[in-house]
Amino acid sequence: MVVVAQTFGTPFIGRDSELARLTDVLDRARNGTPRAVLVSGDAGVGKTRVLTEAAAHATRTDMTVLTGHCVDLGDVGLPYLPFTEILGMLAADERFAAAFAAHPAVGRLLGTGTGTGTPDGTTDTGGRLRLFDGVAALLAAVADITPLLLVLEDLHWADQSSRDLLRFLLSRGLLQNAAPGAPAHRLAVFASYRADDLHRRHPLRPLLAELVRLPSVDRLELRPMADSEVARLVRALRAEALSDTTVRRIVERAEGNAFYAEELLAALPGDVDPAAPAMPSGLADVLLIRIEQLSDTAQQVLRTAAVAGRRVEHGLLHDAVQLPQEALESALREAVGRQLLVPGEDGTYSFRHALTREAVYADLLPGERVRLHGTFAGLLTGQARSAERAHHSRESHDLADALTASLEAADHAQVLGAPAEELRHLEAVLELWSAVDPAARPPACGPVTLTLRASAAAAHAGDAHRAVSLTRAALARAGSDADSELAARVRYTLAGNLIRVDSTKAAYTYSSEALAMIPAEPPSHTWVWAAATHVMAARYMGHDEDAQRVARQALRTAEELRLPDAQADLIISLVGLAGGNRRTPRGRERLRRARDLARHAGNVSVEMRALFNLAIGCYESGALDECLTWLSEGLERAGRSGLLSSPYALELRYLQSLILYTLGRWDECARAAAADAERLPPAGGFATGPALYVALARGEQGAVERARALLTGPFDWMASLVAGIVLTDAAALRGDAEGAVAAMRESLAALSDGSGNERPDIGVRLAALALSAVADAAVRQRRDGDEAGALRWAATASELVEVARNTAAKGEDGTRQGPEGLAWLARAEAEWLRARPGTDGAAHERAVAAWETAVNAFDYGDPYELARSRRRFAEALLAADRREEAAGQAGAARDTADRLGAVPLRDEVDALIRRGRLAGSPSAADRIAALTARESDVLRLLARGRTNRQIGEELFISAKTASVHVSNILAKLGAAGRTEAVTIAYREGLIEPEPTASA
Repeated sequence: MVVVAQTFGTPFIGRDSELARLTDVLDRARNGTPRAVLVSGDAGVGKTRVLTEAAAHATRTDMTVLTGHCVDLGDVGLPYLPFTEILGMLAADERFAAAFAAHPAVGRLLGTGTGTGTPDGTTDTGGRLRLFDGVAALLAAVADITPLLLVLEDLHWADQSSRDLLRFLLSRGLLQNAAPGAPAHRLAVFASYRADDLHRRHPLRPLLAELVRLPSVDRLELRPMADSEVARLVRALRAEALSDTTVRRIVERAEGNAFYAEELLAALPGDVDPAAPAMPSGLADVLLIRIEQLSDTAQQVLRTAAVAGRRVEHGLLHDAVQLPQEALESALREAVGRQLLVPGEDGTYSFRHALTREAVYADLLPGERVRLHGTFAGLLTGQARSAERAHHSRESHDLADALTASLEAADHAQVLGAPAEELRHLEAVLELWSAVDPAARPPACGPVTLTLRASAAAAHAGDAHRAVSLTRAALARAGSDADSELAARVRYTLAGNLIRVDSTKAAYTYSSEALAMIPAEPPSHTWVWAAATHVMAARYMGHDEDAQRVARQALRTAEELRLPDAQADLIISLVGLAGGNRRTPRGRERLRRARDLARHAGNVSVEMRALFNLAIGCYESGALDECLTWLSEGLERAGRSGLLSSPYALELRYLQSLILYTLGRWDECARAAAADAERLPPAGGFATGPALYVALARGEQGAVERARALLTGPFDWMASLVAGIVLTDAAALRGDAEGAVAAMRESLAALSDGSGNERPDIGVRLAALALSAVADAAVRQRRDGDEAGALRWAATASELVEVARNTAAKGEDGTRQGPEGLAWLARAEAEWLRARPGTDGAAHERAVAAWETAVNAFDYGDPYELARSRRRFAEALLAADRREEAAGQAGAARDTADRLGAVPLRDEVDALIRRGRLAGSPSAADRIAALTARESDVLRLLARGRTNRQIGEELFISAKTASVHVSNILAKLGAAGRTEAVTIAYREGLIEPEPTASA
């Protein structure tokens, strides 16, 4: 009797609720509500069966079903494989011919399009963007023709390029609601992966963490089946009656895994005698028992197919197995009938489950395995499948061909815009280089240039430390025999990579060596880039005169040689060298020119450097709305270019998060951090730092521990900055003055050593935070009658306020700080006054004036710090017996704290209100109604976008008086900034929209 596990011919058992969820998604997708579902579960738990049933439902309801498979090729990536499979099926369907013609960029994945890489080894990011946009537009067009279900199987084996494309498709609008008037996308995407394969650092984990937070993406976890369901399945799979003992033994060993149960059942002897020997101890043994029941020819075919991978084309298998066509077809029919192989409509055969293929492959004799890999490598020679050929050549110990194929695969990955795969292939080339006979090596490249190219790929893939390691390896390989131009190139590349990991002293050393190795005359590309790198390193080291001299000379040479991206890089450096220039309209105009030059040259890294400087210049000048515009452009560019983990992209992400925090959009800040947490590279943890500020302000547990975790591992300047802010503020909030001062000093020392700058800009904020705790300690000591202790804390306060004053007056770039720094200085001055003993009658009025200055200073748009200053302002007003004003400030502070969820601050304000009997603090509605006539005039001008200076000119008042009115308006409306104030005013009917001019 032939025993066959009829996997798809038996009743569907135990997954009714999961299938119902998927069919509901399909029904909604057909009606124009697109969604995606990530289906997870252990190997063999039933993911394929559930997806097969869902696909059958989709087919029955007139949906087009397209399936793409990811393949396990070890550490060799095969870019875009599942999407290539899907597009191939679409291309074969005449219904979609017009859609394909409208989107020619997708032809690159089918071998019918064109693509180019850049000559210096970087990724063709523009081509990658066109490819992604083309695939998205094509799928949207297909979904307009027919409801569409995309099934992606085995994402745990997906290459990085496929993961990037999937991220793009699910997050860039394919699943979003269509624009008004446009047809909705009738699309569903189901993607499966093995949960038990996702170790902690598996590359799929960050993508999953990001995707599940998208509103149109759901997760469906297939847990092990209940024992009763497994028993039902076992009995349904066998026509003959099974004893309770046999069923129980299978159920126990299957542990809820349907595939285990099926294979254990299929491996039973034909008479299913309960007294038969115990089941095999491992699943591999069970699988091999089934394999051994096949004929010798069928076993030979399976062994050969297992070497090819999970799936193999009929023609390739025929050539590899070297059997007559009739014998091959007979063997395949046997394997298909036993549910070991599944035929595909595209002339392929797939192992029904990956575990089957793995068991067969592991059972091959070493020599047999080597021989078969060699056979496949030979068959793939001359085909555009270099990544597969490299895998087979390496496994067959043909190292020369493995090297050649790996280099071809790297070139192909570069053309496709897949830097992570390019890096892996290049590292394989470098690993093989010394083992291959020199005569068999590619003649057009050497290990030094290959290592430099690998470092560029690592940088594009966001692995800055790997880029440094590779460039150091290039330096070691170059030795003393390298020509001066190559030696200089290695050194300035190493210097640039070292700058990215904050090793500025070493970077300056190598950039100086690079400049010394190659003359400025005659002009050369190498000298210009060596000079551009040296300018950055010299600036970080504080050698501004040297940096300016070299930058001006290099800019002239770059213009002479027509190197627009080098011009852009040098313009950015010169703007930075002109202290505070990026805050000015002229400076930002030069940065916009640099952005345009870099974009024209196709150098995305330099373009992002320009966008970062535009954003930070706006931030420093208090133009937060404009800053957000540049940040959005920069992150959009990074996302489209595959550079979201590169250094400037991480800086942009931190700054965007910081602005969300600063503007009081705390929930957005926290959500963005949660989405980024698992996808950030090891050195990018600082990018979510502002979410720690939110957590601390909201009194959440764990913020301090998470901040300390940023300080583990190699020194990172930005991580130290974030940790310093959190640890200093946390100590101040818990009333630990000594801890706050210690945290401030430790942070400043680390940041100064790390940057070579003795006065990091953050010093003014850290000093102000520490001063709040010091002032509290001084007030407490004075209240307790310990005048000596109070004087000691007052002396400490004087030291700290000098740090704030000196830093604000002359920060990192040698100029006075912008609005944020000046606001923190005002806060520090007010805290310093609070720490000093007040002996004359004017002390209260001085305190009121100081805190009023702080409140006005934070008017640039930081609601939390504005509220914290208002709380202190209310205290000072109360001490000066100005109760009505104190009540107004306390009420405004409480409203903001309540809106932000800053519970500790709200509790402090409530305590002040009770202590000062300010319970009659006006509500938000009362304050809205209490606008004065002058404030109403100012509000109308605010709605027109006027600045304080322009308001003053129109109302014949000073800009400072206008600023006070604006602050009062924000307090009365409970608004975080000008934009929110205008929104509230329109909503409450305080101002009317301006009439539009008629045509």
